[in-house]
Amino acid sequence: MQGLMKPLTMIGALVVAAAGGYLASTQLAGKVKISYGDPAPAATTAPAAATATTANAAPAATAAKGGLAWIAAAPGRVEPRSGEIRIGAGVLGRVTEVLVRVNDRVEEGELLFRLDDEEARARLAAAEAEAGLRKRERDDLKVTSGREDVSKAEDNVFAAERAVTGARYELDYALAARRAGGSGVEQMLADARKRLADARDRLQRDRLSYANAQAKSNLPAPNRAESGLTAARANVTMADAVLDKSRIRAPISGTVLAINAKVGEMVAPGGELPLLVLGDMSVVRVKAEIDDGDVAKIRVGQKAFVRSLNYPGRDFEGRISSLA
Repeated sequence: MQGLMKPLTMIGALVVAAAGGYLASTQLAGKVKISYGDPAPAATTAPAAATATTANAAPAATAAKGGLAWIAAAPGRVEPRSGEIRIGAGVLGRVTEVLVRVNDRVEEGELLFRLDDEEARARLAAAEAEAGLRKRERDDLKVTSGREDVSKAEDNVFAAERAVTGARYELDYALAARRAGGSGVEQMLADARKRLADARDRLQRDRLSYANAQAKSNLPAPNRAESGLTAARANVTMADAVLDKSRIRAPISGTVLAINAKVGEMVAPGGELPLLVLGDMSVVRVKAEIDDGDVAKIRVGQKAFVRSLNYPGRDFEGRISSLA
């Protein structure tokens, strides 16, 4: 009876030039062979047009290759170093814009989709108007004695939060312009990234100052106008969070591997298919099922190579990174 199968992961010099070499929906083409010592000279970069077909499992055996022996072989699956990141919608909505295509490189935080946001924008505008009214009411009254530092720090935090939001939108615009091939975009991107970084630094400092002001002993309670302003600003923050959920962003830098949504379609949280599959393709890894009888022969760090039916005579070298 065949032994139990143990998962093995190999991460190495299987650098793929583009997502065309990604084998997301198929089994790995060829066998993962675990070798003693170095295999014969082999290519370490797969072409961008690489594809995969399924290979049959090979029994554990010992064979010669360039005078060196391999001790185990198994079918496996190629995946990004990050694994498949399946991105879905956080709210129910209609897709109004798909901003990327399969094989596109994206950076962390970059916009991938926009959902219909008219209602969310209206709610945010109403919340901002209410917050402005409450601030004028507070300013018309004398600030509660002993709460001057808290009031000033709260104003600074709110202003910094709005600055971060504005800088984020500016960066969204610059990234979209670069994808559209606009001229002079790189300087625009550099400036937008700097403004966003500066705004985030300022927000962090202002939040710390606000926490320190709130931590003072014997701090008096806020009056009605101050409490009303705090509540109104909280509503702005919540409305902004709802609006941001209509903007689906990349959680990491990587390559778009699959897109399953089109403009006009309704999407919802927990859908059967992800809207988009993303992965870090800077290095790919192979997961293979090694027969239980061969596991004792394999060690983490041991060299291995992958063979593909699509690339006869070529080996893609790597090392064993983990045994589960």
